[in-house]
This record gives sequence, C-alpha cells and structure tokens, in this order.
Amino acid sequence: MSLMLILSSIFVPLICIAISIWLSPWFNILDNALSDLGHATRSSVAPIFNFGLSLGGFLIALSSLLIISKLYRSIAYLATLCGYTLILVAVFDEIYGVIHYWVSVAFFLTLGFLLINYTVLMKSIIKKISASIALIIAVTSWILHIVYRVPRGAAIPELISIFCVIPFYIDVSIQYIKSQQ
Repeated sequence: MSLMLILSSIFVPLICIAISIWLSPWFNILDNALSDLGHATRSSVAPIFNFGLSLGGFLIALSSLLIISKLYRSIAYLATLCGYTLILVAVFDEIYGVIHYWVSVAFFLTLGFLLINYTVLMKSIIKKISASIALIIAVTSWILHIVYRVPRGAAIPELISIFCVIPFYIDVSIQYIKSQQ
C-alpha cells in the first residue's frame, strides 16, 4: 500500500505530462517549458496537464505525511511543501504570469532542498554521493538553461530535476517499508 501511494505520486503527474505532450504536436521539448502545456487559453491539453500536476502534488503531500514522516520528518516537511508547490503550479498556470513563475521556482527549489536534506540525513556514503551527484546534475542543467539558453525551453532542466529526485524519494519510502517488516 505504501509503495503504491508513492509510485502513484510519481507516475500520475508523469503520465499526464506524457499524454499532454503526445496530444500536443506543437510542443517541442527543446523550445518549450512543460508549463506551456498547462496554459489555460493556449493549450487544449491544459485540463489533463494541470489535473495531473494537482493530483500528483496532493499524492506527494499525502505520502509524505502518511509514510515519509514516520522516518524522516524534515524530508516529509520538504516533500509536503514540494507537493503543495506542485499544486500551485497547476492552479496558477502560465496565464498568471509572474505568479506562475514564482510558484514554479519554489517547486524546483524545493526539489533541490529535498536532495540536500536527503544527503545530510543518510548514513550511507553511497547514498550521500549519489544524491550529491544528482543535485549537481540538476543544478548544472538549470545553469546551462538560464545562463547559456541551452536548451532554449525549460522542459529539459525541469525533467532532469524531477528525475534526479525520484530515486531518493522512492528510497525513503522503501526504507519505511523495510522498517515495518
């Protein structure tokens, strides 16, 4: 049950993002931000995209409170905040301009803080190094995008950041499951 909730919190938004991309021939992963798919007036797939983000954010917050908090309160707090900011990205889609920008920044910063917190709390040197490498990869992807405009759109650094956090989010959940056996 615990692992199912965690996996749902990962795959629901990712599947909705994938469906939205598939249904949007205009979307270019190198030139667009993922949020372009959620623009209420310019994207026909906005309901799918924004529903996926909002449900995913809710599931992340729920799994953080019900599962992760049992082992790591600080990770649970950050993951709950991450889930909440993901909901805000869906609620304040690109039509809201600067508000959307700042809630998106908050979401991606929270992902970074999650990796930092994970690195600090884990006892295994391999986990610490792996999370540090993931953080470096995510930050580097954002530096390349922001400073050098490589790629032009934000979708690639957004996806890199998300995929860099997923293994550690799953690991914390597996640690909880093992502690219950």
